[in-house]
Amino acid sequence: MEPSTIASFIPIWILLFVILPAQRRRRRTILANTILNKGLENKEMFELAKRFIEKECIIYVFDGNQYTGVIKEVNEGAILIEKKGTAEAINLSFVVKIKEIQKCKK
Repeated sequence: MEPSTIASFIPIWILLFVILPAQRRRRRTILANTILNKGLENKEMFELAKRFIEKECIIYVFDGNQYTGVIKEVNEGAILIEKKGTAEAINLSFVVKIKEIQKCKK
């Protein structure tokens, strides 16, 4: 490869491996701080989450992860879900969306 060809790829490498990951980290940090600073505004999500007790749901959190399972318990700080015999607690402050999984009727 010629040196001029290699030099033309340097801005692309900088964009892909330096700038974009830094922007993602910053966006995630800002979102996390915003969610943590909500304080008592989390009552709405608490009240909505109680509607899904004993239903199989997908729970989306702010960083893009999602958890699937049956919601067993909801309290002021967390949601307890169960899947395949294991229990997992999810911080209610980080929950963005809860979606019920519809069963197919045949």
